[in-house]
Amino acid sequence: MDSVGQKLLEVAKGQLGYHEKASGYTKFGDWYSKHVDKDPVYKTSAWCDMFLAWAADKAGVEDWTGQFAYTPDHAKWFKKQGAWGHKAEPGAIVFFSWSGGKSIGDIEHVGIVERVDGHTLHTIEANHNNALTRATRDISQVVGFGYPSKVKVKAAPAVQQPAQTDQNYAPKHAAPPPAVKEIGKDVQAQVDAHTTAAHDPAAPSSPLPDQQAALTGLLAVVLFGTVALAVGKSKVKVPVSAPNVRVRKRGKHHRTPVELPAEVSVADLEAADASTQLMPVLSAEAAAKAEDQEFWGKIAELEEDVELAFWNTLHAAVSQNGSIESETESESVLS
Repeated sequence: MDSVGQKLLEVAKGQLGYHEKASGYTKFGDWYSKHVDKDPVYKTSAWCDMFLAWAADKAGVEDWTGQFAYTPDHAKWFKKQGAWGHKAEPGAIVFFSWSGGKSIGDIEHVGIVERVDGHTLHTIEANHNNALTRATRDISQVVGFGYPSKVKVKAAPAVQQPAQTDQNYAPKHAAPPPAVKEIGKDVQAQVDAHTTAAHDPAAPSSPLPDQQAALTGLLAVVLFGTVALAVGKSKVKVPVSAPNVRVRKRGKHHRTPVELPAEVSVADLEAADASTQLMPVLSAEAAAKAEDQEFWGKIAELEEDVELAFWNTLHAAVSQNGSIESETESESVLS
């Protein structure tokens, strides 16, 4: 059994008994005139071969069978494809000549071989007695056979797969973060630049790249806070009224006065705060959370350090000094 022809037979069996209209119209000729050769004349033309074109389309094997309305051209196509012969077999396309001629030009009719019984062929043929029916034919009426499964159809070109590499893809933004020391240098450079700008308005500023602004902003809090903490702890005695003492009031962690280095004044910090490009990258809420998580989270382990008692003592001294001044003022008013 020809494997492709078998699919044609399955479609053909489902159409057995179909009759053309009185005008010669068939749905197979109508289909052919719309999908193969756009000419309305095929709607009422002899339809033995157009039925095979329709069946091949329904079975999805048109590349192996061809689609023709003129039977000699169909036989020539099989011969050109190297799929032409004279051996009867089920599933083969059989071409007939009623005159007994054996050349392709003598072909007058076409059908499908359903089974072979010696010199007798059992076929399914369209336009046999104006209908699609089974028929019995003698091998002497056959010009030749077309074998659909022998037609070599070019396979669709394979989709080229991307070359595989041993190295996993890494997006450009996935590079390892810079070392803290390197970021510290950048932050210090920014602070120096802002300090210079505060004293010399003509001095150019050097903004950070947008890509690093957020990360640098977070680390700036950690680094600057650590420097201030170290400087403050190095001064055992801090005059409460010193002009360089700045009390931060944002949150419970920022109430401790810190003495600034001699070369940095409160005005310098205010100017730096006003012109910095670090924290505007973050919202106020995100900045506060980041500062608490990044800075205070890193020094949480120092909470038990006895040296931090210095800050508690200092805070108490400041609070007590404020209370004494208030009482003194009150007594002065009363007196």
